[in-house]
Order: sequence, then structure tokens, then C-alpha cells
Amino acid sequence: MISEDSLIRLDGDTVRLELLPLGATLRRFDVRLSDGSWRNIVLGAADLDEYLGASIYLGMTVGRFANRIADARFTLDGVEYPLVPNEGPNQLHGGPDGFHAREWAVAGRGDGWVEFALSSPDGDQGYPGTLAVRARYELVPGGAKVTYRATTDAPTVVNLTTHPYFNMSGEGAGSTDDHLLTVHASRYTPNRADGIPTGEIRDVTGTAADFRGGRAFGAARVQGDAEGITRNGGFDHNFVVDGYGLREHCRLTGPDGLTLVIESDQPAIQVYGGEHFDGTQVGTSGRPYARRPGVALETQHYPDSPNQPSFPSTTLRPGEEYVATTRWLIVGA
Repeated sequence: MISEDSLIRLDGDTVRLELLPLGATLRRFDVRLSDGSWRNIVLGAADLDEYLGASIYLGMTVGRFANRIADARFTLDGVEYPLVPNEGPNQLHGGPDGFHAREWAVAGRGDGWVEFALSSPDGDQGYPGTLAVRARYELVPGGAKVTYRATTDAPTVVNLTTHPYFNMSGEGAGSTDDHLLTVHASRYTPNRADGIPTGEIRDVTGTAADFRGGRAFGAARVQGDAEGITRNGGFDHNFVVDGYGLREHCRLTGPDGLTLVIESDQPAIQVYGGEHFDGTQVGTSGRPYARRPGVALETQHYPDSPNQPSFPSTTLRPGEEYVATTRWLIVGA
């Protein structure tokens, strides 16, 4: 059983976070509005015990490899590593006992920040090398950020991200089909039927995946269904973000103008519309989550990168440090 005492709160003048060591989880992201009221913009489970051993991924840290790896295996330096599958024959988000299911240690805490630590042993979910991981959440002017760091004692692959679902009208407010989404990506990676990238990197021009000018998410989804871009009724795709280094990846704007700006140094972002919610999950507001209650925006490396030579490398070797930073900034509050 998870106690309320385990929750960690970071309080700022305009943003407040609520975090959980289990899964290094972002459970609440409260934004102060112009009228002085507060609005939570991320989905979270009302019952803390639902995070135990579950694959709900609500605001949780996913790894050792975020997203999907085909056939739950990859080859590195001539050695094949079989992984633990948890989505048919494939592995999703690091396996059934991935980083989302682990109790992270609180490695440090100060005014406006907290750092979690995790040690992933050699062979964990099939991955080689002992991986030492840190996740630091902190408040920044106008928002918050998370920085992941990792080192290894043997060659391995790493792809870490936070898995928040955002609803700019407020957690539990209903569908996000009326949200305006802008993604600064000229290309995306088409999927097979099981969500694994085909290996192609395709131009978004003329497709439902073209969010460069900003589009209503619901309208894009309907067009995508017609084009065959989406499956199961919605987007679950990796977008190749233009540029390099820390830069703006996307914007999500609610009907009243409240806008989330996501910046990251990662090469891509996964956009998933939350098609799997069916009303059985109860959120922190006490309201159930029906279909598409939030948009998951996950900064990341490309899915299945270890099996796709044309994708950017996710290999980490001894003596190197993996660093991934994402900033969530609020506009129009």
C-alpha cells in the first residue's frame, strides 16, 4: 500500500508539482490561473495503489527503453539480447517490470527540486550492463523540467522519458479533441499494425501528421483514420522534431487559451491520444477517464532504434553519460 506520506510536493508561485517515488512519477501539475485559482493539467490515478505493478504509465518514468522494441530483442556489438515481452511479441516501455514499476530512492531534495535514483542490474528485463539512473524534477520560471542522467558499466541501450497525459482544460475535463496541437516536425515514422516503426522516415506534408501550423487534434485524428495513419482510432506516432539541441518540440492549447510549450534536447516526440481509456480509470479529480482524456506527449529517441540502423543511435557505453532534458512551460495562464 502506498501512503499519502510518500507524495513529494514542489510548490512555486505559478506551478505546483506532486511526485511519487514509485516510478519517479509526475502525478499532478497544477497551474495558477489569472483569477488566482489552480488547475491540474496532467492525468493521475486517484488511488495511489493503482500505480503498484500496473502498466497505466500515468506520468510515470518509462525505461530502460521507452516505447517499443520489435520482437523483444536487439543486437549490440554482435550479441543478441532477448528482452522480456509485454505487448504481444514486442516489448513496450522497458518491459512488464520496467522503471515505471520500481521504487526510486530520493537521492536529494531542496527548495523547488527533487532527485530520484535507481540502479538497474545487468540483465534487468534482458538489457545488458548495470545502469545507474537519476531523474531530477525542478521548478523553473513559468513551468518545470525533468533531467534524466544515466551511466553504465557495459554497452547497452537507453531511452528514458516521462509519460504524462495533458489536458489543458483540466484533469478530468473530458476529451482533448478540441485542443490545438502544434508539433515542429517535418517528418514522422510510419508504423506497422503493431505500432513498430516500418523504418521509413516520411515527410508529413499533405498528411494528417502535419501539425506544423497547429491543428485541432480531433480533426487531425479523423483525417488520419481515413488516411490509414492512425490505428485504433487515434494517433500513436513518433514525430521527428526539426533542429537539434534544446528546442521547442510542440505546443498544446486548450479551448480557453491555456497553452503548454514543451522544449527538449531529444530527437523526437511520441504523440498518443489516449485511445485505451474506457471509463474504468478514476482520476485525481474523482472523475472517470473516458476515451481520449489527455494527450500523451513523450520526448524521446525513435521507437525500435536498436533494430533500425537508419535511426539515431541509443547506445550508451562505459565512460559516457546519457543526458535527456525536457521543459514544460505554461503560456496564457
